[in-house]
Amino acid sequence: MESIIHYFETIPSLHRGLILAGGIALFWLIESAVPFFKFQYNKWHHAGINIFFTLTTIVINFALAFILIKTADYVTQNQLGILNWLPSMNIVIFTVIGLLLMDFFGAYLAHLVEHKVKFLWRFHLIHHTDTYIDTTSGNRHHPGESVIRFAFTTLGVLVVGAPMWMVFMYQTLSVVATQLTHANICMPKKLDKVISYFLVSPDMHKIHHHYQLPYTDSNYGNIFSVWDRIFGTYLYLNREDIVYGVDTHMDPKEHNVLLNLLKIPFQKSRSPKTE
Repeated sequence: MESIIHYFETIPSLHRGLILAGGIALFWLIESAVPFFKFQYNKWHHAGINIFFTLTTIVINFALAFILIKTADYVTQNQLGILNWLPSMNIVIFTVIGLLLMDFFGAYLAHLVEHKVKFLWRFHLIHHTDTYIDTTSGNRHHPGESVIRFAFTTLGVLVVGAPMWMVFMYQTLSVVATQLTHANICMPKKLDKVISYFLVSPDMHKIHHHYQLPYTDSNYGNIFSVWDRIFGTYLYLNREDIVYGVDTHMDPKEHNVLLNLLKIPFQKSRSPKTE
């Protein structure tokens, strides 16, 4: 475990980039060979849009990274945050608790608030407009949302008291989990269900991408599913009944055109329907 911690303390930017690119490449190959949904779409055009948003997210996170580093150093040096107030314990248990808490603030809470606050939903909406969910969809975030997500991650570091190695570990696991749960693949139903009791499984997250309420407002977790179960935001829908997208923006001229996607947060809002 110490060697793993040391690796994430000093993880090179190149390695983080390779994990991101390698994950997309791996799941791209798998979903191309054995897709769950056989989409009638231009996969490269779709990927181009989503990779653009992936790159803007990388640039924003890189530009603001010094804030995250300073925050992690501050809480560590001053022994602030939940982890620093806990009694001494096994490092594995300590790490799991830290990752659970970081996932709550950096993913679950951020995601929940984006759905409940109309102004923030305007930016998160771009992620939900995708009607061809595949592994490239995981990082389909408007630049405005990337800033919002970064703010919640920084809040998480401050409240949790996470050291920088844990932040890097959380972000790495988050990237891989996102690529897996968005990939156009499916696990055996029983396996998927068992996994979903603790981790976010592919089926569990794909339900969140169903085009109508109440499913859109459910299953907010990213790595761990326990927060959805604790706070009652978990819903189930048969995978065969899932329709991707969001009912307010089902026109390909809106959800499959980059320029319009960038403009959506500043367009007149539309009211969703309830299934």
